[in-house]
Amino acid sequence: MDAGVTFLLLVSSLILSFYFILNRKPNASKSLNLPPGPPKLPIIGNIHQIAGALPHHAFRELAKKYGPIMHMQLGQISTIVISSPLLAKEVFKTNDLALASRPYTLLADIVLYGSSDVALGPYGDYWRQMKKMITVELLSAKKVRSFSGFREQEVDHFIEFLRSSCEKPIVIREKVTEMINNIVCKSSFGDNCKQQDVLIELVDDLGRLVSGFYVADLFPEFGFLSVISGMKSKLTKIHKSLDKIFDDIFEERKTKRQRNGASEDDLLDVLFTIKESGGLQFPITDDNIKAVFVNMFTGGTDTSAMTIEWAMTEMMKNPDVMDKAQREVREAFKGKKKITESDLQDLVYLKFVVKETLRLHPPLPLLLPRECREQCQIAGYDIPVKMKVIVNAFACAVDPEYWDDAESFKPERFEKSTTDFMGTNFEFVPFGSGRRMCPGINFGVTSIQSALAQMLYHFNWKLPFELSPNDVDITENDGATAVKKVPLMLTPTLQIICIEFYTIVNINRDKSQLETWILATDESVAIPSLRSFATDL
Repeated sequence: MDAGVTFLLLVSSLILSFYFILNRKPNASKSLNLPPGPPKLPIIGNIHQIAGALPHHAFRELAKKYGPIMHMQLGQISTIVISSPLLAKEVFKTNDLALASRPYTLLADIVLYGSSDVALGPYGDYWRQMKKMITVELLSAKKVRSFSGFREQEVDHFIEFLRSSCEKPIVIREKVTEMINNIVCKSSFGDNCKQQDVLIELVDDLGRLVSGFYVADLFPEFGFLSVISGMKSKLTKIHKSLDKIFDDIFEERKTKRQRNGASEDDLLDVLFTIKESGGLQFPITDDNIKAVFVNMFTGGTDTSAMTIEWAMTEMMKNPDVMDKAQREVREAFKGKKKITESDLQDLVYLKFVVKETLRLHPPLPLLLPRECREQCQIAGYDIPVKMKVIVNAFACAVDPEYWDDAESFKPERFEKSTTDFMGTNFEFVPFGSGRRMCPGINFGVTSIQSALAQMLYHFNWKLPFELSPNDVDITENDGATAVKKVPLMLTPTLQIICIEFYTIVNINRDKSQLETWILATDESVAIPSLRSFATDL
């Protein structure tokens, strides 16, 4: 048979199969008062209206026409899209328990050990136990503070790299991602992973696959689609690679614990101790612990590194913001050679910069979808069991009813505002809210603020290739996370801080030129001090 005819027959068979399956659904939905939404095509529903676009922007534009609550059919998945803070409150607060579960995804099933994690796992007794354990034992404010030494050490290494790269254009994302990954590794396992580069690559791959808009997830009744699309093989390969890395780390730690006892204070030792102590309603296994660490690395690495890159991007595009942030940092720490996390409390404006970055560039513009477990109502519309509910955090964060000049980068907007990202202000929910809120906020934000403070304190920054602020690209890439499409490239210029005289000057990379600078009236004191200080650099 002609190959073209065979292809047409195959396509026709698939279309007919889709048609019969989609039309054998019960008619119960006809009696429901569902929200309005755009017209739907047979089989694919509304997929064509977000295909090829950034979903959070596409949903926002559709909401302008059909309203802040829309019903959409994404393949076989009946979906509610929320695009306003007022209705987000109904999801996160009024109906938090009814909408506390997560829909099934192939990724969670394969990579997260049967969806046994906290981020994507279904709501239930096991999930509640794990969420409480992570919140209380792993990511409490006290525990996060105990990892300050790891963070400071890795930020220092990052700053040393920047010093060695002065006057050279560097890709910010690469080294920032490495720094954040090292912080997560040391907090988790007490040291860097032996297969660090492989782990970073795997986490990056997962970030691109987590969107939930893949054909296998949109048509779950057609299991073969996960095979012919290649999605199942990709996820299985990632899972096996991650599993091998974790197995090696776990075996090494178990041997050490048998020899020395529980002597480490990292997250792995905490989890092993909990596992061995018993007393849990649902005993945890090594696979459950691995699922926790997959969440730690995917949630902790990409989002933090992405936010640092976006913050630097926006400051380079808005030089007045950069100047103001640098003045604050340098005035607060003038004369200090090293900044510790305890010093960060005084950096009010820098915190505004981080908040504004998270507002305009939330790590997950479309928050991880929820699934209805008990029929409820939002804005008077019926939300049946199994309905998927997506909150467009980006649309909420640029809602002109809540934000003046909503799409401009203005950290000053927070100077007279108590709005924050801790889940009670529904116009600003980059980490979600309610039961499903991200438990690692403190861990991530502390790393972001620490890195940015040091970058602004020690260096001036300029765009390479004689680019101007107007040339800075802020296009986002496709995917679940709002990654910058064109990686930010910047050139650092070293700052030398004269400890005795609190004077900051730009210098050439050649430290011998320091002796040509006259930084004080008493040259005999200033020059030797600078020579000593430069030696320490």
